[in-house]
Amino acid sequence: IEQAHRHEIKVSVVADILSLALLTPPGEWGADIVVGSTQRFGIPMGYGGPHAAYFATLEKYKRHIPGRIIGVSKDANGKPALRMALQTREQHIKREKATSNICTAQALLATMAGMYLVYHGPDKLKDIAADIHFKAVFVNQALEELGFEQENKIFFDTLKINVKDNKILHKIKTIAESYKINFFYPDDTHVQISFNETDTIDDIYHIVDIFAQQTDTKTITKNYEHKINIPRYFIRTSEFLTEDVFNSYHSETEMMRYIKRLERKDISLTHSMTPLGSCTMKLNAATEMLPLSWPEFANIHPFAPSEQTKGYAQIIDELGEDLKIITGFDAITFQPNSGASGEYTGLMLIRAYHEDQGQSHRNVVLIPSSAHGTNPASSVMAGNKVIVVGCDKKGNIDLEDLKQKAKEHKDNLAAFMVTYPSTHGVYEEQIKEMTEIIHNYGGLVYMDGANMNAQVGLTNPAAIGADVCHLNLHKTFAIPHGGGGPGVGPVAVNKKLSAYLPTNPIVSINDNSKAIKAVSSAPYGSAYILPISHAYIKMMGEKGLTRASKVAILSANYIAHTLDNYYDVLYTGNNNTVAHELILNCHAIKTETGISELDIAKRLMDYGFHAPTLSFPVHGTLMVEPTESESLSELNRFIEAMISIYKEIMDIKNGKMPKDDNLLINAPHSVEILIANNWTHPYSRETAAFPLPWIRENKFFPATSRIDDAYGDRNLFCTCLPLEEYKKNKIVIDVNRI
Repeated sequence: IEQAHRHEIKVSVVADILSLALLTPPGEWGADIVVGSTQRFGIPMGYGGPHAAYFATLEKYKRHIPGRIIGVSKDANGKPALRMALQTREQHIKREKATSNICTAQALLATMAGMYLVYHGPDKLKDIAADIHFKAVFVNQALEELGFEQENKIFFDTLKINVKDNKILHKIKTIAESYKINFFYPDDTHVQISFNETDTIDDIYHIVDIFAQQTDTKTITKNYEHKINIPRYFIRTSEFLTEDVFNSYHSETEMMRYIKRLERKDISLTHSMTPLGSCTMKLNAATEMLPLSWPEFANIHPFAPSEQTKGYAQIIDELGEDLKIITGFDAITFQPNSGASGEYTGLMLIRAYHEDQGQSHRNVVLIPSSAHGTNPASSVMAGNKVIVVGCDKKGNIDLEDLKQKAKEHKDNLAAFMVTYPSTHGVYEEQIKEMTEIIHNYGGLVYMDGANMNAQVGLTNPAAIGADVCHLNLHKTFAIPHGGGGPGVGPVAVNKKLSAYLPTNPIVSINDNSKAIKAVSSAPYGSAYILPISHAYIKMMGEKGLTRASKVAILSANYIAHTLDNYYDVLYTGNNNTVAHELILNCHAIKTETGISELDIAKRLMDYGFHAPTLSFPVHGTLMVEPTESESLSELNRFIEAMISIYKEIMDIKNGKMPKDDNLLINAPHSVEILIANNWTHPYSRETAAFPLPWIRENKFFPATSRIDDAYGDRNLFCTCLPLEEYKKNKIVIDVNRI
């Protein structure tokens, strides 16, 4: 690392995060970036995922980190408040210069892994890591006594045994499977074994016995004991997880209350409609979620022998067939772990196709200005040059601009990326003409599947002329968003692209020589949650899925037409309708009253609703998507809330309320503000907390009052001490105790 840094080379380290409870962490020996998986922190293997990755770097790179980080701000009372810092995602600002397509993170899985740490704390985590190492050490010593060569001289949890004979390896495999134990066989003469905290003493004696049966020595003299096989200079001496939260909740009762306390701070579908445009926050039915509690799905390794994974194979095959029918395409891969990953995969398929046609120079991708910001970022990551196509005043893609740019770049045109219905919430009525233009110039059409909830059963990507699309199973097909993930982004393609679908280096899923390399470490991506979408489709059936699309579109149009007398619906089609979502333009309101779309969003919290999507895809707007999950009565409650807020805005416009002290700019009103002894506002506490009668029945009190966003962006916060402090105050870990 020192040599690399002398040559100005950055160093990235992949680390088993559980091992770092024992081992000196890479940040202390000079790494610039450390990455890995948090699966070991209590997350089921789930046939490959979902699992949250981690990405850690030096503070000087904090503004280059893809995605978002949590910063510390303060609210209107001056109290500390955690918030997402740098909230406007980089790809939505830079567009054609964007380099990060990270959109969906595995937030739910990160929360689960975090709770594992909260419950165990640093001492128990060290004990768990040490126990895993003890098991590996014992088996290593036992195998050496049996005469086997173990090649990993320094190890944490993994042994690599050279059996030197394929026949012996085959016998070991046969006996191991009779014990219901799977080893990893990297080649014809090696057996690899990794241990974790769920392995019992019986398990490790069974492992030894499997190998003993291949030798003349049927017993060993070794007894299981706690021994360490890590050189002292590798042992961690610095403290970690020193915050109170990791040292307070170590009983099930306390842990339960802590989790419930956090859960009460979140407004979710359990409270009310979540009208986030472009996110399709639909109901995740209990029956669909039930299989996630079954060990038969949870405890399957992604590289388990195929004869042991027939259930997963059936689900993947049936779900794949259903999604091919829904999209009109011929082949599908489940490997991408998110919609953004699906975009990248689809673009790599297009690239592979052009290269196979002897047209590797085709690297120009046309993307409308209304597209999701991940589109240009994915395109850049796939090695393409992005050309932005403009939109007209009605929000549609400018057909003449598309024609001109397609013609201009016809010799190098690789693809056209289009979202249908558009991100502006309308159906592009000239979509078939657009796809025909691209095909005539030798390009392919990538359809972003984010808005499939307005297509299923009514039309499909193949029908409009697309060649490839990704599907957001966490949107259209009922997998929970989980605060940002897990996401699943399978990619469906027509026949001309099917040969290029990604393969896997260990499991045979596409043996075609033209297949692109794996885009995810697991052959079927986040397979553990595929049963949710499988159940959703099977229970809904053709009629149910089609009805869901119709109701989603009807609900959006009902809101649009009902609110049209109060708010400006920015874009509609030629027949004055929207698709499954709508955009409310707040520019005129801000000009006349000073009230912004942010103020409206904050005030909605007082009414018990999550805010719509803020200033995307158009700045100064609110984007609303009701989905098919909401009843007419819930839609009416949302509409009543929006009209009531409009009237509050009119009171400001008409001078009944001051511009510098009113219900909107002071929203949301937390309990602490409402019960304060000193109340100086020109409106009542009752109006602030209960603006409509029905709110009393199910009041959600925001955990904080108005947050200072600018302060939060200036004060990104890390709870870790600087590395110099670790060097000054070394904490000695008792190796003998371990």
